[in-house]
Amino acid sequence: MSNVAIIGAGTMGHALALVFALGGHQVRLTDSNPATLARAPSLMATALETLAEAGEADPAFGLGQAVRLCDTLEATVQGAEVVVEAIIEKEDAKRVLFARLGTLMGPTAILASNTSQLDIFPLVPDALQRRTLIAHWYTPPYLVDLVDVVGGKQTDPAAIETVRAMLAAMGKAPIVFGKFVPGYVANRIQAAIAAEVFSLLDAGMVTPEEVDLSVIHGLALRLPVLAVMAKADFTGLPLVNMALTNGSYVAPPPMNRSETLEKLLAQGHTGVMAGKGLFDWGDTRPEDLFRERDRRLLKLKQALRDIKPMMGKTQP
Repeated sequence: MSNVAIIGAGTMGHALALVFALGGHQVRLTDSNPATLARAPSLMATALETLAEAGEADPAFGLGQAVRLCDTLEATVQGAEVVVEAIIEKEDAKRVLFARLGTLMGPTAILASNTSQLDIFPLVPDALQRRTLIAHWYTPPYLVDLVDVVGGKQTDPAAIETVRAMLAAMGKAPIVFGKFVPGYVANRIQAAIAAEVFSLLDAGMVTPEEVDLSVIHGLALRLPVLAVMAKADFTGLPLVNMALTNGSYVAPPPMNRSETLEKLLAQGHTGVMAGKGLFDWGDTRPEDLFRERDRRLLKLKQALRDIKPMMGKTQP
């Protein structure tokens, strides 16, 4: 068991607190916004209830004993062996936080940033460089097991192994990268999908329903079993190569804006939390929609444990 400090109690932070608590660690959680911090216990309790209903957690788990809310950064970090940074994705905010952590963290404590796109290492003070790494999670982290782990040029390999082993012991799937790659693998694939579908939507070629039905009935069934590389082997590499050399697919140009998104945002249609986004979610409460999402994902996750993916061995 380790003492884990989590900075940021928003979408990822409160969920990470639950993950580490269920993993057997003592957690201290803070946020610069008191309202965000105050909301965290109910969000964690709801997620824990959903996990317990699916048999994935003990309904009697003492969440209040495992996670303590702290009003100050100093109280959160004191005595922590691992400090998880899960604040907003802005360089200035992270730089200021890292500078403060350089004076507050213990001499052997490890700093793990949840950044999804930023190269945080130039923002980290020299005193923390050897103990800083990225451990990037996917939402909701209590259901999605993938964690991208990568160190900087000065990161001690022992720190990377400590975090990798901690994650693996909690049943997660840490992937250790040799160097920082913006977006890692999963996020880069998601970015490519987003560029493709929003270019189609902007051009009026498809509807949101047609996009999701195409993915559900054309891609989703095979992805959990064969993923991408194994599917290429099953398709046959000559056919894969032929598709590439024929050049029939033309990728959309890089996108920095989408007319579809901007129109929806101007109308206040921000997604599930607003009741409308690309789809109309009716009068159903956001909490109920998230819980239903989690229940369905849990059923799929449990089924995939029995099915198991098909993977060969990487050739030397």
